[in-house]
Amino acid sequence: MIKFLSQLPRRLGQLTGGYAVLWPLAMLAWSTDEWLPTWLLAIVFSASLPLGVEWLRLIRTRYGNDRKAQALVGSAIYPFWWQLIVFWSDLLGLSDLRSGMASVGTLGLFLIGLAWLVWGLERASRRIELTRIDEALRNGPRLHSSPASSGPTVDSAGRRRRIWNPLDPLAWYYGRSSRKLKQSTSALVTYGIVFWLAALMLSQLRGCQRIYELPAGGGVQKTVAQTVKIQKVIRKKFVVNPLSAIKFAVPPIDEVKLQLQEVTAHQYMIGYGEGTGAGFAGGTQRGKVRLIRFEYDGGDWNLNFGIGGDGNMLLEYGLLTQQKVAEKTESIRIAHLASFPREKSPPVIFLTGQGSLSVSNSDVKLLREYLQDKHGMVFASSGSRHFHNQFLALMNRVLPDVRPVPVPVDDSIHRVPFLIPSFPYVVPHGGKEPLGWSTDGRWLVYYHPGDISDAWADGHSGVAPEIYNGCFQLGANVINYGHVEYSKWLQAKAPGTGTGK
Repeated sequence: MIKFLSQLPRRLGQLTGGYAVLWPLAMLAWSTDEWLPTWLLAIVFSASLPLGVEWLRLIRTRYGNDRKAQALVGSAIYPFWWQLIVFWSDLLGLSDLRSGMASVGTLGLFLIGLAWLVWGLERASRRIELTRIDEALRNGPRLHSSPASSGPTVDSAGRRRRIWNPLDPLAWYYGRSSRKLKQSTSALVTYGIVFWLAALMLSQLRGCQRIYELPAGGGVQKTVAQTVKIQKVIRKKFVVNPLSAIKFAVPPIDEVKLQLQEVTAHQYMIGYGEGTGAGFAGGTQRGKVRLIRFEYDGGDWNLNFGIGGDGNMLLEYGLLTQQKVAEKTESIRIAHLASFPREKSPPVIFLTGQGSLSVSNSDVKLLREYLQDKHGMVFASSGSRHFHNQFLALMNRVLPDVRPVPVPVDDSIHRVPFLIPSFPYVVPHGGKEPLGWSTDGRWLVYYHPGDISDAWADGHSGVAPEIYNGCFQLGANVINYGHVEYSKWLQAKAPGTGTGK
């Protein structure tokens, strides 16, 4: 390896070394949405493409068809190009490609490592066997395996000993039969465990944690005042000569038209607590309200996701509340909840779909911890009757001791910041009233059974303006509710309050 690297051009090596330092910093900035602007991240990540191409060209020029050198360079390039595809698909809003590459890319990384493990294990075993044969030829056939089941050997000096080296097929713990198979199987199991532990440890490092920060500010929890302004319009009076030869349709002498105009008066900042601007106490200047959705297996988690769906709701939320919002929507898997610190977790996560909803037992546990220990909230909506049944079954697993109840029309979640006089829905797949799972007076789950994301989508699925406007306001209420409750929880935990868990 050292000889191989020493034969490479010095300038290319320097560029690669510098990039190897810069790339992890860019990854850290991308994962935490801090430090670097998106355009600079795009430049850093895209630089891996020409750098990798130059490495492949150099290897082909210097070593021709040397498969080992090509495989070594290709394996080193793979993580950078994999991450580049994920970054650009995320930046362009290609959610299907991004989620697919995130899963397939991890599998590819596992297989590349496994291939190198098999190659190295076979090479090391063969070298040991050849060394043993050479010693036997020099010293006579005294080095052999003992017929004992424990597998001791006799070395060149006639001493009986056990071999502990796992690279040696004659290691005593491989037994007497099928040694190569046992060696390969144990190597595979060990590699799998180490790979899983490494991925888990990397996700738990503080620098690699995901964080969610509330936008700084404050506000009062009241219903936004809506007034009706009556405008009196008096049309012009006409004086007409009845003896005129010109035929003229005479309007009423004095017509008064009343114009009713609904005006929303933003008389206070929408948010919670003391602060400047619409936001939340305990937030930060760089914090923004983000609309995050859960990915899951078995169905279409990305129904109406991104631009033209959730993106419309996020944009409308910013317009309705005047709070700072993210530039785009996001999606995470339930397993990613573990990477959020307890006091920097998303207050609300959205979940919808039409097909099946497949969630593992470990994800169920993470979801329960998110709702109860991290003070999070799930905002769900049904896209089909099948999904309705699937979601209720999931909640029975996540919150087995909490029963769903209809959310009253006069509940604060339907009144603040916008008054929802009647429940808006597109298609009532699961009924015509929302359901909620509540603990200690707080809604942990708000479930909309009438496909609210269809109303957010471009075209609004053909429903009337009062329906989709109501769905936007209801969505704003639920998102705001989750952030307010999370802000209250953070304030209760602040030093000196003596409250909170």
